[in-house]
Amino acid sequence: MTASPGLRVVAIDGPAGSGKSTVARAVAESLGVEVLDTGAMYRAVTLAVLEAGIDPTDGEAVTEVARRVQIVLADGVLLDGRDVTTAIRSPAVNAAVSVVSAHPGVREVLIAEQRKWAAVHGAGVAEGRDMGAVVFPDARVKVFLTASPAERAKRRSGDETAASIAGRDGRDVPSTLQPTDDAYVLDTTHLSVDEVVAAIVALVAGAPVAGSEPAAEWGPA
Repeated sequence: MTASPGLRVVAIDGPAGSGKSTVARAVAESLGVEVLDTGAMYRAVTLAVLEAGIDPTDGEAVTEVARRVQIVLADGVLLDGRDVTTAIRSPAVNAAVSVVSAHPGVREVLIAEQRKWAAVHGAGVAEGRDMGAVVFPDARVKVFLTASPAERAKRRSGDETAASIAGRDGRDVPSTLQPTDDAYVLDTTHLSVDEVVAAIVALVAGAPVAGSEPAAEWGPA
């Protein structure tokens, strides 16, 4: 699988609780483009797997579910035409999503869908894991958000605990927790959402960003 070159994509990576979803939505709004919440896609597949009574560790069966379901990201998340925006955030989905998303077949199916989304939109903000390394290696801007474990748990209070987040970190593919060489790393622990958004928008505009850690020089493609 290869990504289409030249797409105006802002790829936002980072572990659970780093602020990806909130920041991505705000950046997309600021830039006037759509946002691709790839985590919601994996959660939707996980929900479908659980509702079908399929063992999340059964890679073949889980991949078949990923192939047959229809996921639409609009004002919320639709799974085969049903609004599952709230359901995909349940404790059961939280516990199984890392297992489901680790199956190579599932990732292959959803990565293909994510690239189709970008090709159709032509520009957008994509958030999740492996956005810059695997899904959109030619993204115009790559940002890796991080935060302390305590802060990440605090942000997800009522959704996931610190222990749950630590467990998900341990189950994730190693590359999902590491920035690419050409990504900007932003530690959001002590930054407001507005400050993080402003930093990313500045990157898109090609302006230098105080407090960022450029792993390599970045410039518009």
